[in-house]
Amino acid sequence: MNSELPGAAVLLVGLATVGVGALGLRRARTASDFYVASRAVSPRWNAAAIGGEYLSAASYLGIAGLILAYGLDMLWYPVGYTAGYLVLLALIAAPLRRSGAYTLPDFAETRLRSGVLRSLASVLVVLIGWLYLLPQLQGAGLTLATQTGAPAWLGGLVVCAVVLAAVSVGGMRSITFAQAFQFWLKLTALLIPALLLAVLWRHDGSPHDTGYPTSRTNVTVRVDTAVTVTLPVPEKLTVRGTVDDRPVSGMLALAPGAHRLGAGTMVELRKGDVVPVLSSLPASTDKQWARPLGAGRGHPLYANLSLILAICLGTMGLPHVLVRFYTNPDGRDTRRTALVVIGLLSAFYLLPTVFGALGRRYLPDLLLTGKTDATVLLLPERMIAGLPGQLLGALVTAGAFAAFLSTSSGLTVSVAGVLSRDVLRRKANRVRWFRWSAAIGIAVPYVLSLPSGHVPLAALVGLAFAVAASTFCPMLVLGVWWRGLTAAGACAGMISGGVLASIAVLTTILTGDHPGWPGALLAEPAACTVPLAFLVMVTVSLLTRDRIPAGVGQAMIRMHAPEWALSQSVVDRSSLETDRSS
Repeated sequence: MNSELPGAAVLLVGLATVGVGALGLRRARTASDFYVASRAVSPRWNAAAIGGEYLSAASYLGIAGLILAYGLDMLWYPVGYTAGYLVLLALIAAPLRRSGAYTLPDFAETRLRSGVLRSLASVLVVLIGWLYLLPQLQGAGLTLATQTGAPAWLGGLVVCAVVLAAVSVGGMRSITFAQAFQFWLKLTALLIPALLLAVLWRHDGSPHDTGYPTSRTNVTVRVDTAVTVTLPVPEKLTVRGTVDDRPVSGMLALAPGAHRLGAGTMVELRKGDVVPVLSSLPASTDKQWARPLGAGRGHPLYANLSLILAICLGTMGLPHVLVRFYTNPDGRDTRRTALVVIGLLSAFYLLPTVFGALGRRYLPDLLLTGKTDATVLLLPERMIAGLPGQLLGALVTAGAFAAFLSTSSGLTVSVAGVLSRDVLRRKANRVRWFRWSAAIGIAVPYVLSLPSGHVPLAALVGLAFAVAASTFCPMLVLGVWWRGLTAAGACAGMISGGVLASIAVLTTILTGDHPGWPGALLAEPAACTVPLAFLVMVTVSLLTRDRIPAGVGQAMIRMHAPEWALSQSVVDRSSLETDRSS
C-alpha cells in the first residue's frame, strides 16, 4: 500500500478546511457570529453545511461496515438518519427557530423559566457532544492507521488541530463555509468509486454466493490482539502463530467451532477458503445475511424497532444539528433548509450501501479481525489493482477525513457554546472564552478515544442517538406543543430517560454485547427509555400544574404564529405606544 497518496489527501483536506473556514474570519467579529452566524445563513448553504456535519464517521465508514457484517437489516441506519429530519421538519424545526434561543439550554430556560433545567440541559449537551465526538476521533485514528500505517492516536490529533484552527478563526460563520465544502467532497469521494466498483462487479461474471463468506483472493490477515473466532465449517488454513494456546507454523486442519488466536498470529487465506469470523460477529451465510431479521442479533425485531425509534427521535436532540436551525433568518427558511437536507441525505446514503454489499463479496477477511469499519477504505484497492486503485483509495481517505472534520467542527461549536455560556459564564470577551471552551470541548473526547474501542462506529453513534432521544426529544416536543409542561416535569423526564439510557450506553461500551433480553435492552435502550421519559414528563407536569411558568401563552404564540403576524404585532404595539405618548 502506498502511504504517500492517502497522507497527501489528508493534508490537502486539512489545509482546504482551514482555508475555506478562513473566509468567515473577515465577517466573524461578534459573539452572535461565533454562536449562530448572526442568523443570516441561506437555506442552500445551511442545508449543505448540515449535510456536512451530519454525515459523520458512522455514515461514511460505519454503515458499510455494519452491512458487511450484519446484513441488510443495517439499512435501517441510513433510513432512520434520513427519516429523523422528516420528524424534525414536521414537529419542531420552525417553532424552535422562532423561539429566539441560541442553544438548547437557552430554549429550556426561555420556555420553562428554570435555571436548574438550563443547567441539566447544559450537562446533557456536553455529554451527548462528547459521546458523538468519540467515534469521529476513533474513525480518524482507524483511517490514518489503515491507509498510512501511522499510529492510531495521530489521526485524532490531526482532527483536533484542524477543528480548533477552523473554529477559532470564525466560529459558526467560519465552519458553515467549511462544512458545505466538506459535504460535496464526501459525496464526490464516495460517488466516483461506487460507480466504478459497481461496473466492475457487474462484469465480474461470478455467480451470486449463498454460502459462508469465502476469500476471493490469496490474502494474509494479521491478528493484532488475542481474539476468539468462529469457524462454521471444517477448513484447512495456513497459520503462523498461536491457535488454542498452541504454537503453529504451517497448514492446520481446524474443526468447526470456536478457536483462540494469539496476538500477532498470521492467517493465510487462499482463494475459496471459508473465512473464520470474530466471535462477536454473526457467522451467517450470505443467504441469511440478505434475509430480513437475519442479522444474527438477539431479538432482532425489538432491536430494529428500538434502533429506528432512537435514530428518528434522537435527531432532534443532537445539539450540533439543532444549533444549525438557529442560523436561518426565519422559520420559513428553516423549513426549507430541513427539506433540502432530506434530499441531500437520501442521495448520499445510497453510496455506503453499495460499499457494504461489495465489501461482503470482496473483503470477507475483515470478518476475521472485526475491522469492518475499514470497508470503504480498503475496497477500491482490493477490486482495482495498481495506481487507479491507489488513487481511489486516496479519494475515499480524503472524504473520510472530511467527515471527521465536519462533524467534529459542529459538535465542538455546540459544546463550546454551552461551556462558555453556562459553565465558565464569562460575559467579558466572550469570543476569547469561546475559543478556550472549544479547546476543552474537543480535548476531553480525544483523551477518551485513545484506548482502542470494540464498538463499531455506527453502533456507537446509535447509542448517542438513544441518549438524545431519551432526553431532549420529549422536552422539545412537549415544550413546543403542550403548554402544560412544567420545569419539574421536564427535569424528571430528562433525568429518568437520560440516566437509564446512559447506563445502557456505558455498559455496552465498557463490557460489550450480552446474550438474551438483557443484551438487547442494553444495546438498544430507546424503545424503553423514550416512552418512559415522555410518561414521567407528562405525569410530573400534571402533578405540578400549579407551577406552569408565567407567560407561557406568549411563548407558545411566538413559536407557532406566522412570523409576519408577529412582526405586524410589534409594529402595532409600537404605534400604540407612540399614540399614547403623544
